[in-house]
Amino acid sequence: MFSGFDVFRVGISFVIMCIFYMPTVNSLPELSPQKYFSTLQPGKASLAYFCQADSPRTSVFLEELNEAVRPLQDYGISVAKVNCVKEEISRYCGKEKDLMKAYLFKGNILLREFPTDTLFDVNAIVAHVLFALLFNEVKYITNLEDLQNIENALKGKANIIFSYVRAIGIPEHRAVMEAAFVYGTTYQFVLTTEIALLESIGSEDVEYAHLYFFHCKLVLDLTQQCRRTLMEQPLTTLNIHLFIKTMKAPLLTEVAEDPQQVSTVHLQLGLPLVFIVSQQATYEADRRTAEWVAWRLLGKAGVLLLLRDSLEVNIPQDANVVFKRAEKGVPVEFLVLHDVDLIISHVENNMHIEEIQEDEDNDMEGPDIDVQDDEVAETVFRDRKRKLPLELTVELTEETFNATVMASDSIVLFYAGWQAVSMAFLQSYIDVAVKLKGTSAMLLTRINCADWSDVCTKQNVTEFPIVKMYKKGENPVSYAGMLGTEDLLKFIQLNRISYPVNITSIQEAEEYLSGELYKDLISYSSVSVLGLFSPTMKTDFCLLYVFIAKEDFSEAGNYLKGYVITGIYSEEDVLLLSTKYVASLPALLLARHTEGKIESVPLASTHAQDIVQIITDALLEMFPEITVENLPSYFRLQKPLLILFSDGSVNPQYKKAILTLVKQKYLDSFTPCWLNLKNTPVGRGILRAYFDPLPPLPLLVLVNLHSGGQVFAFPSDQAIIEENLVLWLKKLEAGLENHITILPAQEWKPPLPAYDFLSMIDAATSQHGTRKVPKCMKETDVQENDKEQHEDRLAVRKEPIETLRIKHWNRSNWFKEAEKSFRHDKEL
Repeated sequence: MFSGFDVFRVGISFVIMCIFYMPTVNSLPELSPQKYFSTLQPGKASLAYFCQADSPRTSVFLEELNEAVRPLQDYGISVAKVNCVKEEISRYCGKEKDLMKAYLFKGNILLREFPTDTLFDVNAIVAHVLFALLFNEVKYITNLEDLQNIENALKGKANIIFSYVRAIGIPEHRAVMEAAFVYGTTYQFVLTTEIALLESIGSEDVEYAHLYFFHCKLVLDLTQQCRRTLMEQPLTTLNIHLFIKTMKAPLLTEVAEDPQQVSTVHLQLGLPLVFIVSQQATYEADRRTAEWVAWRLLGKAGVLLLLRDSLEVNIPQDANVVFKRAEKGVPVEFLVLHDVDLIISHVENNMHIEEIQEDEDNDMEGPDIDVQDDEVAETVFRDRKRKLPLELTVELTEETFNATVMASDSIVLFYAGWQAVSMAFLQSYIDVAVKLKGTSAMLLTRINCADWSDVCTKQNVTEFPIVKMYKKGENPVSYAGMLGTEDLLKFIQLNRISYPVNITSIQEAEEYLSGELYKDLISYSSVSVLGLFSPTMKTDFCLLYVFIAKEDFSEAGNYLKGYVITGIYSEEDVLLLSTKYVASLPALLLARHTEGKIESVPLASTHAQDIVQIITDALLEMFPEITVENLPSYFRLQKPLLILFSDGSVNPQYKKAILTLVKQKYLDSFTPCWLNLKNTPVGRGILRAYFDPLPPLPLLVLVNLHSGGQVFAFPSDQAIIEENLVLWLKKLEAGLENHITILPAQEWKPPLPAYDFLSMIDAATSQHGTRKVPKCMKETDVQENDKEQHEDRLAVRKEPIETLRIKHWNRSNWFKEAEKSFRHDKEL
């Protein structure tokens, strides 16, 4: 006899079919406690969240809970937000800590309480709720002994579906729970999150979630182990459903008809068919072979025994295997394979090609923004058993956060223990702590926002991981660089001093420019920037202007701290420096320590944003090696890329020729650069988009990315010298060179409009306009424009420095998405 819950589940497939034809309530209903409890029905499950009032700390959870309404309704589980009102008393509307829980009811009976931190997204909500409802049907185990006991108990009775997921509440866990909801009465589901248990059953690759089908129903001898079939596809609801369908299909089927006309459930599921050709004289041996192949290909292909003697269709006499693909209209293949391994290899190789084609098609349709980056997953897996010296950092809690941060200058890592990126970056953070052990006055701390969400919310942390620096008397500074050890270490080391540095004498300025003043920091910043400003001017307005200019430079230096060393000099003898370095005040002096050069850059504009841009542009190299990290800095210049592709270090003669043309201003309209295919393997994929077949290296290419997409190749039969390059560039300018290809514009755009950060930055910047620098020549002009310019200055000041930081973060992170359009090579 079926229980009410089982009867409902039997009908769930019909309900799902009807979802697309029936209107469904998708919004989260809001009820009073009395109204909510009056809606509960015997045998029906309901998830409720009790709250007194909306607050920032609950807004994210409520958004995810609203997303979970539809999928939980598909399983007959209602969801509600219950507003606690003063007129009604309920034990679920008690203390504030009780309001950080969600409650699962079956009828009026409370089944489970869930801390809201565990319901971190819609997948976690659905997974936890189904897990609670199926606690009698999904056995959670932690050791091999428990698995063996379950296996022994079910031999000869039922089959087992055993799954390993990395954590409870992640998408793979949800997929397993949804499958258990449908198939739980047919199979015994077993779940674990223990890597050691997965390794003990023979799995070598424990990086991803796994699902096994244990064929225990066929086992009559209790001493015999159940056969196990691994599902090789990712753990999604659809893949698990298709896998179980193949497990239900007959292991081996005998047929005596034209293979081209045979259709089985395998073809319907997109799997190929393998026919083992047999004849009466060798029937028994052929059947044993077919069964052996069927077990090896279970879940990958259907296997049939084709009786040649009863077949009217002619089959080549030497053919012993027929292979039929799942695609319609594709003729069958007649093969001569005398080894079982050859049959398996043929099937797997053809399946592999089909999977690659399918993936490529999916890439063309659009990016899968829910798939975690392969490099992040690899990092977490590679270091999963590495014991980190966490004692080198201070673990913060809600009780200790304020006291610790207020007591000393601190670096705080805000991370989430359930997130792969956070755990990967935690390793880099600890590596920094190791390098700084005993040498830094900064206290390195960390706080797990999965455990202390209130603290993270108060610190305006909305995504993970985030590093912030807290210094006494200063606003916290967010780290906006790459998530790696070296970049974070540079940020921390360069923040040991406050910026911009106030230089007080000519001698100190010379020591600053030579690198002697902060020689221990030169390894982290190869360029030092010194702002030169006049101490006084003749008119009151020009005095105000100088004050504003110095203030803007200080703001820019504050924004750039952690990335470049900045200083300011405005003493009475500043003209001595400006004369020595031929710099009209106000100006910047850029000291390139690796080259031993000092350059002067006039400040045509004193907006903080413009100064940041001037310094950022000045930091760019004349002939850089393009890498994943620095491409955005050069890409945003909106100039055609003159790229020298090299399979190793660049030839010194080629470099000298290009640098000579740079200095002679021949290449001002281009961005000259080079790409080392050994350091950046994705370059081969880029070249394949330009050439077919690939030409020999080195190779010089001009790519007009921002206008037309034309690609021009420097003649391979000419030497890369100044004369030949100048002549080639003149032909390009005159339109006498033919392009080798034209890149479609859409291939170079961000994958989604929301990722077009450069356009957003340009739009935001254009709103502020460009203010001309006043010339302190005519007293009357100054008096007439004083008020207007001052008001304009105040308007510009409205944009806080944090806005600049956000823009910089977006600019640097744009490449993480734009780089996907280059990714033709798996190596990157």
